[in-house]
Amino acid sequence: MILSRNFLKDYVDVDVDLKTLAEDMTRVGNEYDSAEKLVPATHLIIGKVLECVEHPDSDHLHCCKVDIGNEVLNIVCGAPNVKAGIKVIVAQNGAELPGDIKIKKGNIRGQESNGMICALYEIGIDKKFLSEEDKNGIHILPDDAPVGKDPIEYMKLDDEVIDFELTANRGDLLSMLGMAYEVGAIYDKKVKPVDLSHNESGEDLNKSFKILVNTENCKLFLARKALNVTIKESPDFIKNRLIACGIRPINNVVDISNYVMIELGQPLHFYDADRLEDVIEVRMAKKGEKLTTLDEIERELEDTDIVISDGKRAIGLAGVMGGMDTEIEPITKNVLIEAAIFDSVKVRKTSKKIVRSEASNRFEKGLDPNRTYMAMERAVKLLEEYANATIVTGTVIYDNADKKPKKIDITIKDINDRLGTNIKSEDAIDVFRKLDFETKTNGDIITVTAPTRRMDLSIKEDLVEEVGRIYGVDNIEGKLPVVPMKIGSVNKTERSIRDKMVSLGLNETLSYVLVNDKESHKYTNDSFEELKLLDPMTEERNTLRYSMIPSMVKIYEYNKAHYNKDVSIFEIGKGFYKKDNVYGEDTKLCTLMTGEYYLGINSKKNVDFFIIKGIAEEVLDYLGYSGRYSFVLPKENIKEFHPGQVAEINVNGEIVGVIGRLHPEVTKDQVFVMEINLTKLLAKKVSKMKFKDISIYPTINKDIAIVLDKNITADEISKVIKKSGGNLLVKHEMFDLYENPIMIGKKSVAYSLTFGSNSKTLTDEEVNPVVDKIIETLVKTFSAELRK
Repeated sequence: MILSRNFLKDYVDVDVDLKTLAEDMTRVGNEYDSAEKLVPATHLIIGKVLECVEHPDSDHLHCCKVDIGNEVLNIVCGAPNVKAGIKVIVAQNGAELPGDIKIKKGNIRGQESNGMICALYEIGIDKKFLSEEDKNGIHILPDDAPVGKDPIEYMKLDDEVIDFELTANRGDLLSMLGMAYEVGAIYDKKVKPVDLSHNESGEDLNKSFKILVNTENCKLFLARKALNVTIKESPDFIKNRLIACGIRPINNVVDISNYVMIELGQPLHFYDADRLEDVIEVRMAKKGEKLTTLDEIERELEDTDIVISDGKRAIGLAGVMGGMDTEIEPITKNVLIEAAIFDSVKVRKTSKKIVRSEASNRFEKGLDPNRTYMAMERAVKLLEEYANATIVTGTVIYDNADKKPKKIDITIKDINDRLGTNIKSEDAIDVFRKLDFETKTNGDIITVTAPTRRMDLSIKEDLVEEVGRIYGVDNIEGKLPVVPMKIGSVNKTERSIRDKMVSLGLNETLSYVLVNDKESHKYTNDSFEELKLLDPMTEERNTLRYSMIPSMVKIYEYNKAHYNKDVSIFEIGKGFYKKDNVYGEDTKLCTLMTGEYYLGINSKKNVDFFIIKGIAEEVLDYLGYSGRYSFVLPKENIKEFHPGQVAEINVNGEIVGVIGRLHPEVTKDQVFVMEINLTKLLAKKVSKMKFKDISIYPTINKDIAIVLDKNITADEISKVIKKSGGNLLVKHEMFDLYENPIMIGKKSVAYSLTFGSNSKTLTDEEVNPVVDKIIETLVKTFSAELRK
């Protein structure tokens, strides 16, 4: 929102300098980007061209003699429209123009030049505000321009502007009147009333015109009619204030609609009344319905768009843009004025597809229905005064809006408890007075009536904020808070998992929960509906993730791009989903490992499937699920995983996670990931851990190697060995896998078997029969052969 100092003066008297005003507004929570003069150029003066001849050494330059009142200057000018007898803007020696241009005396192709005859864009007026003549040449002032005077004051461009970055909840500040109330509260100044006086004549408009509202997305619609308008150039004060606020002047009628919007914050739309029927209808668009908007583009509408219709065809997109069929043209004589309030969400969605504008921005933030009535009366007052309009009697009204102000009860204790202050009751009430809020006191309770213009106020905490910012945070004495302390409710299980992962040599990371919608269904076969953002900052991050693996892959790619090939990272985060119209989120543990994994001092190994599997086993055992989990092949291949190096984690018959190597089509590097759904896992109760003494007797190790069908899984082999080994088998591990082209359809696997007892030292005579039983069972079960 750009604040014009001259515009603001219409409603509140403030005598501080621009920088102080900007800083004081920031102090109450309204930050600004810039505060500067509308025309930043210096040392400008009005001059009259006495003589203009062609430059002797150029085909486009002119040598001019320019009278500036106290002297005549020789100036070389290249503008095509310079000529003798015109009044012009002259930048004198020492002048500074935008773009860091400094004017100095000099010679141009051998001719003396002691200044510069300026175009408007050269002194700081943006070209988008200028006529074609002003864009292509110097600005020619009217004949009555006083030579030797300041041209900026003469053109009434001596304004100052502040560009504010407002918070989303302060839609009331998107108007000069709203700014006046804010500035008035800061400096304890009364806001002046808006002049709404005008004349009416003729038959009541309600007898010849009606409004039909056939959608719940329009709460308020007002219509008035102005006859016999004269389309012409706007008066200077309207044009200059629109320029100061960043809006291009067009003609007096269109400019009045924009002027009232900036002044009061209510967008208006003007229709050529002679192109309308005797009815305005507000409805939802029909899917596929066509409308040519004011930018001469034919739009195909959706059933989520609100349209204005004349009962037969769409003539405008509500809150966004009007239609070509009813636009104001130079020959327009009669104008229908619309002031309305439409659903902010619908307007925002439509404007995103079409164009974001000053009007749509205000509809999106929400509008004050009382201000809508005021804006209508202000518009007809200005049309009568500056377009010679005759205002038809009566306003056609559809009103389903809540216009009652909010009443909020608060106590001085509420205020001081939240601000940590000792503000007196009368001081708080005085703040509300400055804000133009009505108050009533009943004992300790202060009842504040928040005006409808302040749509951001609804609860007492909002009033606490108002007191804090207007009373001044700088006036609040700093002190240490005194509050009761209690032990925090940090999730101890998650913390212990983090500690465990760090002890295993992994580094914790923190990634974005937002991914691209094309990534949301990757790395899983689960069925769910992705959760897309309604208004993403970027399409690269437009969806809440389901799996954390896409986020971890991005971190791996970043590390790889920075030449870090050894990555062992983990994160505990959230995954989001919608299933059967139920929204949910799960806590997940995700790990990614690639390159070399450091096992300890001077010990490292390239990451493989068994390392990531070992990490998973360590976590599951640590959490108390030892003996209750297994690694099983997915029922259906997950296409982002290597088909031969992937397994799902099964706990008590339920899949709670996945481990595996990423498919070579995802990355050619050997990258391994693990993801465990902690919400599902931790929902499974674990019994207290049972401990047993470590045996004081030595163990015996035996190795076996067998050849069997290559499709038999390690898990199947492991189960047979464990069952056949009985109580004497303490541990078994596969330590070798060998495949040879000669062994078609076969593979060789080798296992290390560890035997032991808690009561004695075992002998070979006791162990060998168990080994033989294991081999015999493997041969019988899998048609295996003992490798010799």
